[in-house]
Amino acid sequence: MTPDRPLYRAKLRLLGRPLTTERVGEEKLDNPTALGVLASDCISSSAYGSEQMLRVLVPVVGAAAFTLVLPVTGAILLVLLLLTFCYSDVVSIYTRAGGSYVVARENFGPNVAQIAAVALLVDYVVTVAVQVSAGTNALISLAHLVGDGWTGLDHLQLPVSVAVIVLLAYGNLRGVREAGRMFALPAYLFMAAMGLVFLVAAVRGLTGDLPRADLGAPGVVPLGEPGDGWLQGASLFIVLRSFANGGSSLTGLEAISNGVSVFHEPQGRNARRTLVTMSCVLAVLVLGVSTLAYRTHAVPYADGTPTVIAQEARLAFGDGVAGTVGLVFVQLATALILYTGANTPFTGFPFLAGFVARDRFLPRVLTRRGHRLAFSNGIIALTVLSLALLLVTGASVDRLVALYAIGVFTAFTMAGAGLTAYHLRRRGPLRRTKITVNALAAVASAAVVVIFAVTKFTEGAWLVVVVFPLGVWALIRINREYRREAAALERLPEGADRPRTRRHQVLVLVETLDLAALKALRHAHELRPDSVRAVHFAIDEAHAQRLAALWESTSATAVELELVACPDRRLRHAMRELAVRTTEDGQTALTVLVPRRMYANALGKALHRGTGESMARTLEQLPHVSVTILPFNASHAIEALEADRLPDLD
Repeated sequence: MTPDRPLYRAKLRLLGRPLTTERVGEEKLDNPTALGVLASDCISSSAYGSEQMLRVLVPVVGAAAFTLVLPVTGAILLVLLLLTFCYSDVVSIYTRAGGSYVVARENFGPNVAQIAAVALLVDYVVTVAVQVSAGTNALISLAHLVGDGWTGLDHLQLPVSVAVIVLLAYGNLRGVREAGRMFALPAYLFMAAMGLVFLVAAVRGLTGDLPRADLGAPGVVPLGEPGDGWLQGASLFIVLRSFANGGSSLTGLEAISNGVSVFHEPQGRNARRTLVTMSCVLAVLVLGVSTLAYRTHAVPYADGTPTVIAQEARLAFGDGVAGTVGLVFVQLATALILYTGANTPFTGFPFLAGFVARDRFLPRVLTRRGHRLAFSNGIIALTVLSLALLLVTGASVDRLVALYAIGVFTAFTMAGAGLTAYHLRRRGPLRRTKITVNALAAVASAAVVVIFAVTKFTEGAWLVVVVFPLGVWALIRINREYRREAAALERLPEGADRPRTRRHQVLVLVETLDLAALKALRHAHELRPDSVRAVHFAIDEAHAQRLAALWESTSATAVELELVACPDRRLRHAMRELAVRTTEDGQTALTVLVPRRMYANALGKALHRGTGESMARTLEQLPHVSVTILPFNASHAIEALEADRLPDLD
């Protein structure tokens, strides 16, 4: 039995035993686990959605922002309702993973579908960075509120966020089942924690005992002065900007449609039930956080900590021991849900990238399942991109949110428009209702994209606006290249496998007379060519003469050695000229065998440089020429020498 290589043994230690392909069907999630895994991104966005609204309103209208935040929240919940109906339709009709990409591809064609593909891929990358950064903010907020001695932790924002992304990648590389077990529980802890906050705040509010935050505390966002005009001085632009910011609460809603394939059968029904449950939970959380902000006047801080949700928990629970315990529970649960919300893209991105790659718009390497049946290449790609984004933005939630919602709401638009087109072509129950709802969802989502692109353009949204067309162009360019290759390689002329040449020569490159050269010569004879030639390019004339004399005196081979002068030491050029001369009659096929000595230990590899690959690249474009690199295990020959036994050429 062949022993495992050291790298593979390390892989076994890190990821566990490999899963066989037949077990793909076993790696499924039940509904409660799927809700915890796939809904974490969506549910956790309630931790910063309302705060992002207030960040726009407070500097303009001051305390009046807490009144305005409720109607803006109501508008966002209306969009949530439309999108829930839309995506319930998506998971019922399209039971394969892929979500809006599959909807757009089936209804608008593969090229238009790349808009949805780029939108989702960009959103997944940004989601990982935003969720992890917000999770670290939750921990720093806990330090701010619990003890002043721990407030000097801001410098850990970036390294902690980087470490969490690496941990998430590791968990997902182990496979879906392990990721499900690891990441489902925090979602339920967060729901319980926020439910406790809402309950305690409601009781204290009814008794008139719910305190308010200090709007004049050091570090809060500067408060504007409310006016007497429309919406207390807030212009339509400001309200729309607040609405766009709050739209970040809905990111992650598409995750279930992108991961339908991880559900047990019947997949469509299970995904729809989980989607509706997730939307209801999200609606309660967003409305609850916004309502508490209205009642407590929890205001955003300029540096992001303490967060609004952390302040609400502190105000609801109070300053006593029990209040501190409650605050710690809420903040740890919030950090966990935000961190694990970043896990959703690790499920959706690889599935989507695999779909796009199967359609030949991304490299095919993204379609391969890895050691534990996960799409490992997609997970690694997402990890690298999200880490790069995190490093560029310094793990700042405010800077990242500017990149956030455009991608996901573009995907929402494609899903709504695609389903509208789907129902327009078919006649089924509730056809008009479905057309109306999906069209409204598409229009509302498109409006959010436009609002976000305009209001956040100078804050970083320009980057996404630029990346979108470039990304779509790149995907279409990859597809065009794949199609060109396929069209060229799939032309099968009749009798194409018959030989076109009359003669076959095998040329063995010889550096010295040793076992590697003899193995190559033996292989040359086994090919049954018309002639076998052993060729040495004479770069060092003295070495060439010694080799010729040794070759003449040996009985190990009957093939004569040819010396080819190479005074300018351009080995590859000389090899190319020899190959061209040999095949210039158009009737001779040439096979070049390049012996390659293989060494097991690092020292042997370091002491011997291989030229076989460069020789192969030199000759691979020539007609009637093929190159084979023939490996010879030199380490086995060394072992045979030390054991005083004859070497084995095999």
